[in-house]
Amino acid sequence: MFKKTTTALACLMALFYGMAQENTLKESLIFYAPFNESTTAQVAVGDAEIYSASSRKELQNAIKGLEGSNVIFVKDIGLSGGALDFKKKGKPVVFFDAFRNMGYSKESWSGAISFWLQLDPAKDLEPGFCDPIQITDVNYNDASIWVDFTKENPRDFRLGVIGDLELWNPNKIGPDNNPALEKRLVRMKNPPFKRGEWTHIVINFSNLGADSSEYQLYVNGELQGTKKDIGDLFTWEEEKAKIFLGLNYIGLMDELSVFNQPLSAETINMVYKVKSLGLLIEP
Repeated sequence: MFKKTTTALACLMALFYGMAQENTLKESLIFYAPFNESTTAQVAVGDAEIYSASSRKELQNAIKGLEGSNVIFVKDIGLSGGALDFKKKGKPVVFFDAFRNMGYSKESWSGAISFWLQLDPAKDLEPGFCDPIQITDVNYNDASIWVDFTKENPRDFRLGVIGDLELWNPNKIGPDNNPALEKRLVRMKNPPFKRGEWTHIVINFSNLGADSSEYQLYVNGELQGTKKDIGDLFTWEEEKAKIFLGLNYIGLMDELSVFNQPLSAETINMVYKVKSLGLLIEP
């Protein structure tokens, strides 16, 4: 009798704990583009539309949708519906506005970014660095959050959370063999990306712009590394900030979501196992 009661209590506690995690996801979610039926975000505090431009120099001439880009929306190839298919490397860029959709704060900014990729980096990517996601108002090296694949096979997978350029790199030293840049990276060797299999990525960050800053990279529910106390200022002209998708990337992307607080390891693992965030946040 005691054993049955204990087992029932454990199951009940697990149920309540799972419900608490789902409530945290719902309450902290500020942007969600599942790409199930269209490219428009299902949840957005700011603009929900996706945009494309012929290059980063032509952002002021961006248009809604994917026309003119190297990206197509394909139904029924994603985790629970459609997905974005990045066909080739090129100058055209695709993005969502970061204004209000990232919950940015100059003084102390915290949050999380979750998305899924499918590719074989060694076979699918063309030569050069590739940033599946890059969030900035200027460039990768100036108040930016990104993940990238390094430029030579075997490619490493890296998280960069980079503060104001004039403070961390006043001499504007290039990215190759720059110790100041390497100090700010979480690097993963032999990442598990494969064709035919979705890989889950989560970027957690806390207190950006403050001395107590911290950020983490999770891949397939497992922590790959943490950086603490970098203390860079992180300054945006927020109206100019973009969530760039698939810079030089070739492969699939799905289920892009942004939260206004970091996610616990347990919540990240739950999202990884369930696959579609929509199953966790819908009533």
